[in-house]
Amino acid sequence: MSDSIRITIRLSREALEKLEELVEKGEYKNISEVVRTAIEEFLKEKNPPDNIKKLRVDLPRSTVNELMRLVEEGDAVDLDDAIRTAVREYVKRRLQEIAREQIRQQLDNLKKESNEMEEV
Repeated sequence: MSDSIRITIRLSREALEKLEELVEKGEYKNISEVVRTAIEEFLKEKNPPDNIKKLRVDLPRSTVNELMRLVEEGDAVDLDDAIRTAVREYVKRRLQEIAREQIRQQLDNLKKESNEMEEV
């Protein structure tokens, strides 16, 4: 026998109907499995490993569809992997753009200083 404990919760009718829809779609065997999964995911989100910061991101459906296409084409293992890769690539590209702009500004300042010295 597993080391489990039974609890009782109250839900709105609307919440219960949404949970029942998940079961009817075949995503879960029963409502208990839905609730257990939700609690496990909640606990994972609230207690990530020290080297990870979890964020919640709401994306337009079209963006999720594009990310799923990348998964289907083998560019990512799953949706989470596709999102992590997209964010990592975006941040990398933006930091490179910022670094290039800072270098341009430093070069412009050096040219300006050089021109000022030549005038003296």
